[in-house]
Amino acid sequence: MGVPAGAVRFDLPEPDAFTRAYWDAAAEGRLLLRRCGACGRAHHYPREFCPHCWSDDVTWQRATGRATLYTWSVVHRNDLPPFGDRTPYVAAVVALAEGPRMMTEVVDCPAGELRPGMPVDVAFRAGVPVFRPAAG
Repeated sequence: MGVPAGAVRFDLPEPDAFTRAYWDAAAEGRLLLRRCGACGRAHHYPREFCPHCWSDDVTWQRATGRATLYTWSVVHRNDLPPFGDRTPYVAAVVALAEGPRMMTEVVDCPAGELRPGMPVDVAFRAGVPVFRPAAG
């Protein structure tokens, strides 16, 4: 059962002038973060200033796409389109190799095999970053 034509979808981003670079990169299979030129720390979600030192000297940086699983929850019911067709799914927080944590979805792994700290890599579904168990 798919999403009816013209239905409002709750899984697609609404890019604005500031976040467009992030979503355009994701559509091309690249994960971007913001890095502060003043304190050197990376942050996610994208902001126009550093949440650590408040500097506005922040630029886009390509992330490695490597992370570790921090926490997760298995969602068994979600009535918003198109999530109902995807249940159960794993909503998660991953710790990116660059430091920030990111909310995401874990795919290609049975929920019973998830472990805290397990290595995961970024993948993209319809231009949205998701994570799957790291190869090897």
